[in-house]
This record gives sequence, C-alpha cells and structure tokens, in this order.
Amino acid sequence: MKKLSARRRHPLAAVVVLLLALAATGGLYAAFAPAGKAQADETAQSLAIDEGKKLYSVGCASCHGTGGQGTSDGPSLVGVGAAAVDFQVGTGRMPAQQPGAQIPKKKVIYTQAEIDQLAAYIASLGAGPSIPTKSQVSPDGANIAAGGELFRTNCAQCHNFIGKGGALTHGKYAPSLEGVDPKHIYEAMQTGPQNMPSFPDTTLSEKNKKDIIAYLDAVNGDNTENPGGLDLGGLGPVSEGLFGWIFGLGALIAVAVWVAARTAKAKKS
Repeated sequence: MKKLSARRRHPLAAVVVLLLALAATGGLYAAFAPAGKAQADETAQSLAIDEGKKLYSVGCASCHGTGGQGTSDGPSLVGVGAAAVDFQVGTGRMPAQQPGAQIPKKKVIYTQAEIDQLAAYIASLGAGPSIPTKSQVSPDGANIAAGGELFRTNCAQCHNFIGKGGALTHGKYAPSLEGVDPKHIYEAMQTGPQNMPSFPDTTLSEKNKKDIIAYLDAVNGDNTENPGGLDLGGLGPVSEGLFGWIFGLGALIAVAVWVAARTAKAKKS
C-alpha cells in the first residue's frame, strides 16, 4: 500500500503537462511560422524578379540595355524604382513607339501583373521610389484647399490651374490630369517623368501629395460642377480673351454693318 501511494500522481500533474505541451507548441510556431512566411515572401519576390527580367529582355532591353544601364536610345533605369516603371508602363508611354520631344500616353499593352513583375526587376537593380499604397493616394482626410495652393504654386505653370494641361517649348507639353489614376499622379510627382521635375518627400511630403490629388479630384472629378458655365478649356484669360475678340468683336462688326445697311436703305427711300 505504501508503494502504491508513493507512485500516485499529484492532482495538478496533468494540468502542468498540458500547459507545457501548449507552451512548446506555441514556441515552435513562433520560431518557425514567421521564418516560413518570410521565406515564402522572398521566394515570391524572386519569382517576380525572374519573370520581370524575361519581360524586360523582350520589350525593353533594346533601348535601355541588357542590364538596365541605358544606351544612346534610352536612359539608365538603375535606381529609378518601381514607381517609375508602374507610371511609364501603366500609362502606355512605355514601350515607346518612336523617339521624340515627348512620349505620349497610349494604350497599355501589359497586364498589371506583368507591370508588377517588370517593376520588381527594375527595383532590384537599385533602390528608388516604390509604388504608393491606396491610403497614400486616397483623398480621404486630405486638405483640398491646401492641395489647391500647392498645385497652383508648383504645378499650374505647366498643367494649368485646374490640371487641363498646356503647351511647353520645342514640341513638349504638359498633359491634362483629368481622369488620370491618382496612383499615377503620385508616381509622377515622385519620379518626375520626361520634362516634369521630381518632387520627393523632402520637397513635397506624402501629405502634400495627398492634398494635391484631392484638389485635382475636386476640380476634375465626375461630380464636379462648374458654376461659371462654359469653361473654355479652363485656360483662364487666354481663352476668354480670344473668345471675346473673335465673337464679341465679330458681333460688334456685324451690328455695325447691319446699321450701315439700314441707314443707306433709309436714305435711298
């Protein structure tokens, strides 16, 4: 009887064993799960880079060089970042049809998945601006008034005060921003495509860019109303003055001719 009582387990022994088992299981998960997820992400990124390199070799290497170092037909892509690729390819500007003063926007020939793969490969060549997130380009919580002030100070000289675009020198032009994806507007500010200067976060902060995007959405959005009626392209005094000269002066001349004709007829009679 003494031996049996000596071997009898403590009532809490089963609970302790269960807690130890759970702790061990949790420790193993904490030790291996994050590493497994990181490894999976790294593998997916490597696959995207490999696929992007294949796409680059077919569609881009002839102008930009086999390693993105650039040639006489195209600039270096080392360090331009994923944002530049997403903008240029995502708006159809690249691949370019032919060299010129400015590469126009055209139909996109790559899917978004392929654009992401190209962007991953170019990003692997050197650090550069990344593709913005949805929260970065969303107008929610932005200051539209501040965005308008920033736009008129930094952008209106080329793009017009409501983003309708305008002519530049030597066959260049600032494109209209009406209907442009907010993501591409953000990327353009980050990377400075073609004739446009770049506005990194040290010049225009992430909040500033968000405010500008909100302003453009407010003045060119689907629900935007123009209380002034015909906006004449939103070009301001230039188009309004031309309208006044052509139609206003033309109407005055027509009235003067009519009055003269009536006067001459009255004298004859």
